[in-house]
Amino acid sequence: MEPASPGSGIAFRLEVELGSMPPAFFKAVEETLPEALSRGNHGWRVPDCVVTMTRSGYYARQSHSHATFDKSMSSTAGDFRALTRIVMARALRAAGTTVHEPVHRFRLEAPADALGPLLPLVGRLGGVPEPPALAGSACVVEGEIPAAQVHELRRQLPGLTRGEGVLESEFSRYRAS
Repeated sequence: MEPASPGSGIAFRLEVELGSMPPAFFKAVEETLPEALSRGNHGWRVPDCVVTMTRSGYYARQSHSHATFDKSMSSTAGDFRALTRIVMARALRAAGTTVHEPVHRFRLEAPADALGPLLPLVGRLGGVPEPPALAGSACVVEGEIPAAQVHELRRQLPGLTRGEGVLESEFSRYRAS
């Protein structure tokens, strides 16, 4: 298991021979990956990674001599689905995954006299403001803030700016939290 570029999704690769087990078993593993990665070590979905199968095998015996197929004696696609969940949980623990939170880029326009209470609020919310730009009785502050805190900043803005503040924000990146 390896990290992948943000937004690339889950990729499944093989470093085993295609004939090492039936194609349906490879398909079962690949189809189970999104579910197996829906809750990582920290409870969050693992959205972007490369999973490479480096070993495979199965038990091909299907029945006692001259009897019909007996799934209790043979590997099935369901066995590989269950095994995929177990192997992925172990791989995540071994990989030492980290949680990355979404961060927004913001631009805040407000009266210059509101700057005193606005900058500490941005800091308390985990934001990192750049030096403000003053233009007469107005100011502009740009910076980054955790996406989870944008709503709180927007909620408090009217009270701190007498209703004259304007906040724009958009997703910028993910950062380790």
